Amino acid sequence: METNNYSTLYNDTDKQILKQAEDSLDPKLDRVDEIIRYAKEAEINKIGIANCTTFNKEANQLEVTLSDAGFQVEKVHCKYGRVPFNDLIPGYTGISCNPAGQAQYLEDKGTELNIMMGLCLGHDMIFNARSKAPVTPLLVKDRKLKHNTLRLFKDSDTFSQNNE
Repeated sequence: METNNYSTLYNDTDKQILKQAEDSLDPKLDRVDEIIRYAKEAEINKIGIANCTTFNKEANQLEVTLSDAGFQVEKVHCKYGRVPFNDLIPGYTGISCNPAGQAQYLEDKGTELNIMMGLCLGHDMIFNARSKAPVTPLLVKDRKLKHNTLRLFKDSDTFSQNNE
């Protein structure tokens, strides 16, 4: 039997995030409204949005929603810096996505919470690892299922729409 005390894995900042997230939960709220409530509970003033260019329209709409809720918003798309792909991986052409650059941009702007929208697999990992501010996903990229990965489980016994 394991005798780990998992509570020791959490520092005071982690515990504060957990508390504020728990206090923000409301089954009547959608994800964006939950983020807004969380950010207000946490006294966050500046929110970053890191998005794939595929979701520029949605990122613009989110920026307006967050601004209307009283937040300062910084937004950066994945092609920020126009990094030639060949500079990162020889033999590849075109402009590379730049998740490390997105994280750096938002850090330089002083964001306190970052929202990730539709970054590619791998790019999301780099952005999460490099972001100094906590990151929450709003949308994951799933080209086959039109960004609705939960459709995989629609008819499965392992998924219930009532799960929280």
